[in-house]
Amino acid sequence: MDQHLYPNFEVSALAPATAYLEELKKDFVAASISFSDTYTVKSARRRAIRSDNVCTLAFICLALETLCIIMKTTFPYASYAAFRPSYPTVLYDTILGYHHGSKALCVDLGTGHGLVARSFAPHFSQVLGTDPSSGMIEQARSSTPRKDFPNVNYQEAAAENLPFLQESSVDLVVAAQAAHWFDYPRLFPEMKRIVRKGGSLAFWAYKDHVFVDFPRATDVLNRYAYGDSKDLLGPYWSQPGRSFVQSKLRIIDLPTAEWEDVQRIEYEPGAKGPRSGVGTVFLHKNIKLGDCTNYIRTWSSYHAWQEAHPAIQSRQQGGAGDVIDDMFDEMKSVEPSWQSERWEEKEVEIEWGTGLLLARKR
Repeated sequence: MDQHLYPNFEVSALAPATAYLEELKKDFVAASISFSDTYTVKSARRRAIRSDNVCTLAFICLALETLCIIMKTTFPYASYAAFRPSYPTVLYDTILGYHHGSKALCVDLGTGHGLVARSFAPHFSQVLGTDPSSGMIEQARSSTPRKDFPNVNYQEAAAENLPFLQESSVDLVVAAQAAHWFDYPRLFPEMKRIVRKGGSLAFWAYKDHVFVDFPRATDVLNRYAYGDSKDLLGPYWSQPGRSFVQSKLRIIDLPTAEWEDVQRIEYEPGAKGPRSGVGTVFLHKNIKLGDCTNYIRTWSSYHAWQEAHPAIQSRQQGGAGDVIDDMFDEMKSVEPSWQSERWEEKEVEIEWGTGLLLARKR
């Protein structure tokens, strides 16, 4: 196992599952060389779940599976940055309004392309973004000009192991659409160590988007996203991570001995037009359908689907069509106003279900 990614990993601590770990290490070595066998790691995770150390092993395998996707040399880092949703000022204002005291250091876990780190830069003396993917860190650095963001830095690191941060040195720790990848039995002790007394934690996530004016298209999206057929995307979501997102992070149970004043702010979109849902809207966008196809192609389930269907190419790539092409063909068949030669230019309103988790360090 790569000791740079997991420097504190000790096989001796997992004696009941040594045989499974040896298989897992072999799987990861193979995956890290070729970056092409996501499913070898998935099978390792299934073996691990049958072992005696379910929690630790399952999360290690989940992390490896994720890395096998986002560390691929073919992973479209630029597309991820271009088509993933941005976050509105009101979301940052909500977090800053909750936070009390010093604003010396903000740490953004799973920073991705650095969007959130840059957004907090005007409010903190120093901002540090961390991510286990070297490709994401490279994208973040290239998107963060030093002359514009002199107080923002990035470090390749897993959220659960941040030895370069001193005890009680962090004022605010955040994670945007990354909290579902963390190994919480390892993360909580590290957060306890690095966050100061009275410091804040803000984790948020968004689930699938909804075409708020087109419920039939949303039904098609949901079926393709979670249908059981191997020709759809459902079997290719990483678990338990996706269940964290779908629950709006309610699965995360903060240790009450370490955290207080816990707040959860949520939104579930409706199907009767914009703002017809329940809760506080944070993420919504007017988007062209063509851009929406590109956004869905940044989903981790789509990249795993590609691994399982290497011979199938999208129409963008000159192929006969992939699962996303099929999805939008069906959407067009049930939404008459989408049926035109220039359907990709049609603009629609979408909203995401969201969950924001806030807590204060005791």
